[in-house]
Amino acid sequence: MLYSGVSVPEGQHLLLSLLFFTIWAAGSGQLHYSVPEEAKHGTFVGRIAQDLELQLSELVSRLFQLDSKGHGDLLEVNLQNGILFVNSRIDREELCGRSAECSIHLEVIVDRPLQVFHVEVEVKDINDNPPVFPAAQKNLFIPESRLLDSRFPLEGASDADVGANALLTYRLSPNEYFSLDVPPSHEQVKPLGLVLRKPLDREEAPELYLLLTATDGGKPELSGTVQLLITVLDANDNAPVFDRTLYTVKLPENVPIGTLVINPNASDLDEGVNGDITYSFSSDVSPDIKSKFHIDAMSGAITVIGRIDFEESTTYKIQVEAIDKGSLPLAGHCTVLVEVVDANDNVPQLTVKTILLPIKEDSQLGTVIALISVTDLDAGVNGQVTCSLMPHVPFKLVSTFKNYYSLVLDSALDHETVSDYMLMVTARDGGSPSLWATATVSVEVADVNDNAPTFAQPEYTVFVKENNPPGCHIFTVSAHDADSQENALVSYSLVERRVGERALSSYVSVHAESGKVYALQPLDHEEMELLQFQVSARDSGVPSLGSNMTLQVFVLDENDNAPALLGTGTGDVGLAVNQMVPWSVGAGHVVAKVRAVDSDSGYNAWLSYELKTSVGGARSPFRVGLYTGEISTTRALDETDAPRQRLLVLVKDHGEPALTATATVLVSLVESGQTPKTSSRSLAGTASQEGTLVDVNVYLIIAICAVSSLLVLTLLLYTALRCSAAPTQGDCQSGKPMLVCSSAVGSWSYSQRRRQGVCSGEVPPKTDLMAFSPGLPPCPGSVGVGEPPGVLDSPGKPRQPNPDWRYSASLRAGMHSSVHLEEAGILRAGPGGPDQQWPTVSSATPEPEAGEVSPPVGAGVNSNSWTFKYGPGNPKQSGPGELPDKFIIPGSPAIISIRQEPTNSQIDKSDFITFGKKEETKKKKKKKKGNKTQEKKEKGNSTTDNSDQ
Repeated sequence: MLYSGVSVPEGQHLLLSLLFFTIWAAGSGQLHYSVPEEAKHGTFVGRIAQDLELQLSELVSRLFQLDSKGHGDLLEVNLQNGILFVNSRIDREELCGRSAECSIHLEVIVDRPLQVFHVEVEVKDINDNPPVFPAAQKNLFIPESRLLDSRFPLEGASDADVGANALLTYRLSPNEYFSLDVPPSHEQVKPLGLVLRKPLDREEAPELYLLLTATDGGKPELSGTVQLLITVLDANDNAPVFDRTLYTVKLPENVPIGTLVINPNASDLDEGVNGDITYSFSSDVSPDIKSKFHIDAMSGAITVIGRIDFEESTTYKIQVEAIDKGSLPLAGHCTVLVEVVDANDNVPQLTVKTILLPIKEDSQLGTVIALISVTDLDAGVNGQVTCSLMPHVPFKLVSTFKNYYSLVLDSALDHETVSDYMLMVTARDGGSPSLWATATVSVEVADVNDNAPTFAQPEYTVFVKENNPPGCHIFTVSAHDADSQENALVSYSLVERRVGERALSSYVSVHAESGKVYALQPLDHEEMELLQFQVSARDSGVPSLGSNMTLQVFVLDENDNAPALLGTGTGDVGLAVNQMVPWSVGAGHVVAKVRAVDSDSGYNAWLSYELKTSVGGARSPFRVGLYTGEISTTRALDETDAPRQRLLVLVKDHGEPALTATATVLVSLVESGQTPKTSSRSLAGTASQEGTLVDVNVYLIIAICAVSSLLVLTLLLYTALRCSAAPTQGDCQSGKPMLVCSSAVGSWSYSQRRRQGVCSGEVPPKTDLMAFSPGLPPCPGSVGVGEPPGVLDSPGKPRQPNPDWRYSASLRAGMHSSVHLEEAGILRAGPGGPDQQWPTVSSATPEPEAGEVSPPVGAGVNSNSWTFKYGPGNPKQSGPGELPDKFIIPGSPAIISIRQEPTNSQIDKSDFITFGKKEETKKKKKKKKGNKTQEKKEKGNSTTDNSDQ
């Protein structure tokens, strides 16, 4: 490198040109600059931003930093132009001492992205220090008897500069007695000396004054002088002489005090006092040497009296004198060179500078987290340091420059798994035994919003009773977010949609913080059986993440609708009917039929009919079917019966509390002669009404069948899609009765109900058929009307069912359909065609002769098996009216098979109608015996009830 120096001789300031240049080191990839010491403030060093390929406009935004590693603010960077300049005085001798090389190591750190550059600025030496002798005057005592060419050692001058600036040349003032002996450069341990060229004569010149000048090799040259005062002594013929002029000793550092270094030996050829020798350090020996070593005056042994530290000094050069005791003492000189051997006594020193903490969990691999530097004051192998990191994952150490390392990210981080790491950096030297040092780095992992809130289940089902108070709490949703702090703060909201013509938010609301779901208005089961909506949970992160869950709110029915009477089409709670009955009718003649419906579901819609007794307590000749509403005679009419009978029929549901409606039937007893006219007019009106009703029913049936088919197809497709998405869950749908029709020969209704609730999808939707018997007496040979086991022991209180009866799944309280097959009806094939008598499930019948169709005993609400039994008075028909072995219930995929037993034969469990799943074999065998016994008891009970009525 080229450089120039600056000196200030005699107060005149000379400005020398400064020449700098920048190079890239071949192996390290670092920047190198050079600057002379003592450069003025603001002196240009280099265009560091340009050389590092950094944009000037980005220096401030990228947080440009310059770290001089403990050297203060000697150098600075102008962020406006990117120039590195001298900020304060640089003294090479103060910075590096007498080291041959002197440089300032800089670290340049920029952010976004983080980059670290190493810059070395070499401090060039200038000739700013003149040679200096230990003292301004040197006194020498030389006897006049000394022989020619005798040599007298002198302490040379020292120059704080290095290199050529420290190369000294000596010049002695002109004289005739002495010449200057300067050793060559390769013999630097040999001291400077005066050589006697002419014998001394004390009488001629008792004292001599010489000037010794030392000049360095700098430009301009600087010099130093010492005054030599030579005193000529009287003769002492022989001076002490050492065995060697140079003694070399290797001394380990940290040796204990008192350790012997060496014992130099000198001899004197004189006798007596002139031959006695005393040893001492030369007067030119530095105080530092005298504080570390001691010489015994008598023996000359040199011992250690202070701490010997290799890091403080690697060599000690000791000048030793041996002086005799003559009247004119003579002295001999030698040099002891002590070389200090390094020991591994310095522990490595670690410095950690964190750059990026905390570190985000989505940081890229290779991100620099901290800068680590390590130093060891020992030399050689003892100063060679290696660094290691524990644990190794997910970080690693990357060596960047000499003893500099970067702690970088080596694998992906996850705040939810580990939120902070305690890393231990170990620096170990190569000594034996090796020494090490550790430093702990705490790395905190900052959370990012990478986890959306999750619900425990994707779908929840809630059952809420109708007519709830507004604002009632129906459910609480809860979502969990694996993130932390604001990223884990979850807020809830409704996924708005339209429910019919109204917005979802008019029905329900959700609290944003607690997740509580409230019903904003009373819910009506008859209006809406299922309210399905989604609740969204979103966190507070940026960007926000969220997820949805589905909440199914099933509205359970309550008994809030009273039975409505049919007949006039008005649905009034009170109804009056006039009916004429001839006196000649016998027992069992159907006089009239009261029809009623209930808008509720389940038991709340299961109606029973009861005939109120008169105030007088007289036994009425009429009775009403408990579940059919048919008013019939219990005996033949006689003269004791009043010609006008006022019958009050109480229609009551099975809700809690039960709701009622009352129908009034006015029965007029007339002579047989008056009956035909009335009957003919009644039949004509009935026929007209029947024709109109049949036409309406045909259209209704066609429309209902089309809608039902489309609904079933849609439900099947929806169920298939849901099952394919979530195989572990099933869907059940709900509906309402779709058709109610009646005629003179009977009435029937068909209901397709979907059970609404949480179900697994294993049980298909139930399909029920409801048939009502006509108001005609039973025909001989036809299948009779069956009486269900649930008959009345007393008014308004049903008896316990017999073992052959199970309530249908649709009759279960709280479910959404109460469907049962009424008494056996006659399905007409058409005008003039034969009447086909079909067995149907009966809700109530008083005749023990009738057959029964009922679910098997113990089947519960999910029974898929029904049993039909013929009564003893209804043998199997033959011919055109023969009961078919199979028939299909409209709207149901099931085919009902009927097995018929001969009259008076024992009934077993093989006589049943089955659709859907069969009962398990084990259950059928277990209950078979009990069913037979219960059937016999039932028939006996039924006969008793009929006689009571």
